[in-house]
Amino acid sequence: MDFTMTRAATRFIRMMIMADGGPSAGFRMHVTPGGCSGLNADIAVLPEPQPGDAVVEKDGVRLFLPAESRLLLDGVTIDFTDTAAKTGLVFQDPKATTCSSHAH
Repeated sequence: MDFTMTRAATRFIRMMIMADGGPSAGFRMHVTPGGCSGLNADIAVLPEPQPGDAVVEKDGVRLFLPAESRLLLDGVTIDFTDTAAKTGLVFQDPKATTCSSHAH
């Protein structure tokens, strides 16, 4: 499984784990196809992985990834945005098709 996290995303995830989790806690990303917008993710800091989750250590953070997430994240860049419109993780998926044939 090959995905990339930007420095901003790594920092955000690390801060979340430190704020909400213990030493063995991880950041669970349940990723689902999001239609036009690409991928959606339900995120949570959990003390241990759920059954079927893979534990992926990346850039010093522990990620808990269910099977579907591992498939969907292949080739994706995970970024973090903090704007008036949206604060949170953004998934840049080169495989994603947008709903309109061209951007505005």
